[in-house]
Amino acid sequence: MKIKQLITGILLSTCALSVSANTAFKEPSDAIKYRQAAFSMISVQIGDMGAMLKGKVPFDAEQFKMRANNAAALSKMPWEAFYAGTDKGDTSALAAIWSENEAFVKKAAAFAENADKLALAAQTGEKAKIGKAFGAWAKGCKDCHKQFKD
Repeated sequence: MKIKQLITGILLSTCALSVSANTAFKEPSDAIKYRQAAFSMISVQIGDMGAMLKGKVPFDAEQFKMRANNAAALSKMPWEAFYAGTDKGDTSALAAIWSENEAFVKKAAAFAENADKLALAAQTGEKAKIGKAFGAWAKGCKDCHKQFKD
């Protein structure tokens, strides 16, 4: 429970700070590129782990652990790059991110929390436990896309 509270607090703070321009990015286009890069790297992790769990490629417990750890780190990264002004330009982000920001922040926190749970499950090497954790994390990805991505 403490991990969930910590992650939620970090994401809420990040999103609260990100309402105004974030000093890490010189231009809104820089923030858009940053979050797209983070999501692109997340896609690699989810694709490789999913292929292992579906039997499309051999399951490699060590590689899965690495991917799950990467996913846990990456799942916290893109959110700082959603701030006022980054809704315009080369982006698939829907206006609902800003108009329904509380729901967006909750989904972002759940996504990051589920990635941490996946990384912990991967450490066990138990495929059933890993599969359940992966499913919850991947579902968070799809749920957010349905509501907030074009």
